[in-house]
Amino acid sequence: MHISPLQPISTSPACVSGDVTIDPSAAIALGVLIQADPNSKIIIAAGVCIGMGSIIHAQGGKLEIASGANLGAGVLILGQGKIGENSCIGSLTTVLNNSVAAGQVVAPGSLIDGISDRQTDPHIQANAMTNSQVEVTSSPETVV
Repeated sequence: MHISPLQPISTSPACVSGDVTIDPSAAIALGVLIQADPNSKIIIAAGVCIGMGSIIHAQGGKLEIASGANLGAGVLILGQGKIGENSCIGSLTTVLNNSVAAGQVVAPGSLIDGISDRQTDPHIQANAMTNSQVEVTSSPETVV
């Protein structure tokens, strides 16, 4: 008896709607949602990598993901701003109406918030990890 392998529900890597420009060399995983509201635009440049389950949603202007940027799985980018060249955004990070500098590394689970007023909302202030950076060091390991 022959059993055929499981097939994906869709061969399209992402659900795209609105004014969206994606460079052909961008790598977009399955389950990514990319939406530009009316009067908004999304530009995804060459060499960008967007992880599975990420949501890119432009509201109120232009949202640009510059060349070589890497977005981990489950990243949410909402509003307008720019993700700089060769930046790396860790998985499960949320970027709200803000930008990430070129070459910046953002820790997984961070919140880069340009919407709320942290002075009046202590819950957000306590949990925000705005513009976090991760320093990666390696040490030799012994494998037995």
